[in-house]
Amino acid sequence: MSDTRRRVKVYTLNEDRQWDDRGTGHVSSTYVEELKGMSLLVRAESDGSLLLESKINPNTAYQKQQDTLIVWSEAENYDLALSFQEKAGCDEIWEKICQVQGKDPSVEVTQDLIDESEEERFEEMPETSHLIDLPTCELNKLEEIADLVTSVLSSPIRREKLALALENEGYIKKLLQLFQACENLENTEGLHHLYEIIRGILFLNKATLFEVMFSDECIMDVVGCLEYDPALAQPKRHREFLTKTAKFKEVIPITDSELRQKIHQTYRVQYIQDIILPTPSVFEENFLSTLTSFIFFNKVEIVSMLQEDEKFLSEVFAQLTDEATDDDKRRELVNFFKEFCAFSQTLQPQNRDAFFKTLAKLGILPALEIVMGMDDLQVRSAATDIFSYLVEFSPSMVREFVMQEAQQSDDDILLINVVIEQMICDTDPELGGAVQLMGLLRTLIDPENMLATTNKTEKSEFLNFFYNHCMHVLTAPLLTNTSEDKCEKDFFLKHYRYSWSFVCTPSHSHSHSTPSSSISQDNIVGSNKNNTICPDNYQTAQLLALILELLTFCVEHHTYHIKNYIMNKDLLRRVLVLMNSKHTFLALCALRFMRRIIGLKDEFYNRYITKGNLFEPVINALLDNGTRYNLLNSAVIELFEFIRVEDIKSLTAHIVENFYKALESIEYVQTFKGLKTKYEQEKDRQNQKLNSVPSILRSNRFRRDAKALEEDEEMWFNEDEEEEGKVVVAPVEKSKPEDDFPDNYEKFMETKKAKESEDKENLPKRTSPGGFKFTFSYSASAANGTNSKSVVAQTPPATSNGSSSKTTNLATSVTATKGSLVGLVDYPDDEEEDEEEETSPRKRPRLGS
Repeated sequence: MSDTRRRVKVYTLNEDRQWDDRGTGHVSSTYVEELKGMSLLVRAESDGSLLLESKINPNTAYQKQQDTLIVWSEAENYDLALSFQEKAGCDEIWEKICQVQGKDPSVEVTQDLIDESEEERFEEMPETSHLIDLPTCELNKLEEIADLVTSVLSSPIRREKLALALENEGYIKKLLQLFQACENLENTEGLHHLYEIIRGILFLNKATLFEVMFSDECIMDVVGCLEYDPALAQPKRHREFLTKTAKFKEVIPITDSELRQKIHQTYRVQYIQDIILPTPSVFEENFLSTLTSFIFFNKVEIVSMLQEDEKFLSEVFAQLTDEATDDDKRRELVNFFKEFCAFSQTLQPQNRDAFFKTLAKLGILPALEIVMGMDDLQVRSAATDIFSYLVEFSPSMVREFVMQEAQQSDDDILLINVVIEQMICDTDPELGGAVQLMGLLRTLIDPENMLATTNKTEKSEFLNFFYNHCMHVLTAPLLTNTSEDKCEKDFFLKHYRYSWSFVCTPSHSHSHSTPSSSISQDNIVGSNKNNTICPDNYQTAQLLALILELLTFCVEHHTYHIKNYIMNKDLLRRVLVLMNSKHTFLALCALRFMRRIIGLKDEFYNRYITKGNLFEPVINALLDNGTRYNLLNSAVIELFEFIRVEDIKSLTAHIVENFYKALESIEYVQTFKGLKTKYEQEKDRQNQKLNSVPSILRSNRFRRDAKALEEDEEMWFNEDEEEEGKVVVAPVEKSKPEDDFPDNYEKFMETKKAKESEDKENLPKRTSPGGFKFTFSYSASAANGTNSKSVVAQTPPATSNGSSSKTTNLATSVTATKGSLVGLVDYPDDEEEDEEEETSPRKRPRLGS
């Protein structure tokens, strides 16, 4: 027999009577030696792994449904289904199954699910009647009727015959008349039998019977029968709830009577399925599939009828956006749209496409923009749910709207900025709404779902828009919470109308005459925890973690846009302030942001990190963590291990030159020793290269004055930048008051050179047992342009317990004489290493700033 492969989805039925998708693959029918028989095999189309291996058992009942489904039970509690992409594939596999079982492929069920004794009794019945003979519909026959209905449920063939008999004789309406009589007579036994009968008829799973039972004439009596469950001491009051408690709200009067009837019917049938009927047993799980389909198609019909009535929808939109509409009415309108969109999920893809296009044409996005900015929490929540449906359906549609809107509106009222503001101002302590909105923002800025056309690229256009108009809103809480600038905080609070809590640890008093205290917080990082502004409020920390997660996503998926923004705002320096947070999850978010940047292995980022000395707060956090073996410790070690394994030379040199003495005592991992080894190997290679250069060239290299060397350095930077990107980046507009941020990275470094007094020098300062902190000293002479003396480590004052810190010189000294000779990085053991450092393209000369 040929091995025919067809594309299918494999489903299994879970405990909640829902089908779980087990994967997509290709099905074949072949002989399997281990199973000793013909079997169904499904191999995953992604990797060829085996999704299903099922022997075609001669006694297993296979059912063919809807032309493209084959359903069967492997064991007592294990149901399987194959959903075919094409009818032809389903027919072919069905023929194979029927061939193994010796059945005609025209049947829809290969086996009858009744036991042998029942089958024998059934076969002995007179063949003159193809239908089941129903007892007369009388009160004294109710028990007999109940037994009959219950007995046929195990046999598909007898269920079909009973359904046909009930339909032909108008039996259901007669039963409901008996129900009214029993209720009037308070015949409890009869009511209990009627419960069993009506429940059994529902389990016959026939749409034609449902049409009768759920008609306006019959449905309330059907609900009444289902109130009298024999297992309950007192009957439930479902009819009272449906007629008195449940209220049908018409936000706009519905004139179509058929539509009104369909809405009422769907609500009541959904109530029967979800509330009244008990959870079916294992053997009854498939009995209500038609009931689910009945509700499903009703919803499709409701959505279609509403969608076609443009006058109705236009009126809804008009009232939704009308300022005169009162809050209660608007809340009902938004809830209507939320349910409307939820119903639309039942539509087929092409119909759903038409549905959302209709909403877009009527102005759903401008309406959402208005209601999402309202103070009513329920309205905002419902509007967010509607927005999520739209983003899930078509991110491009939302992006196109906001870009067109930007040409006519201010940044503050743009839809995406409204969404960001709602995320920032979420009052939920667990930030449930903020998490949902963050996910929607991520979808909108994800380049993977952006379209590229011949004339224009959605990715470049939208990202230019987002970074120019929206990024400053997203990063405002982050920049504010890592700033000591009171004006900046006041601006943030005023702009977002939200009372943020900035909890600051009391700072130790520092003399204003000390060099470090004259440097603004924006220009130093990794300062002592005691003088760092850092959010201690848990809700604020959660929000900053969400923002960092989005920024990390940007680093991974956006190229020059996020790089330009990070440089302009000196963003990584501000993020690393959060390494001092008492909330470890926030410190880890900050570290993850830096790890993603380093993971790109972009030399432009690497120069930014080394020139700004941005490893310092990370190493401070590692030392502060002490000997604790926790996630923070592991994450920091992994960061340095990545640099070692990937052999990122510029970062390796910076770490070893500036921090190795503080890290060499960490021996439980070989990471830092490995970095030192890599560094020394690179130095040896540079030595060999340098030795091959004539000595006259080496000596001439040191006869340039400081100005010439500085010009060469700038030229080197510029050449690297041209090589790296060769992309023109649209400048990020500075729409927020952040004067302390330079316009670009080069200006920042020039400003820093003017401010700093001399080269940074790291010295350990004991802040707690086993922990060291790096501090910096700045020489005024460097800022004035004069030659500075070598910077040496200063001994810190004694600690409160009387012990003093050991003095360790962690920084390399920088020497510059008054002549034209300019010294580079000095190492006490080898003078020629200075020359090597100068010639290395990856080692930055550490000159006095």
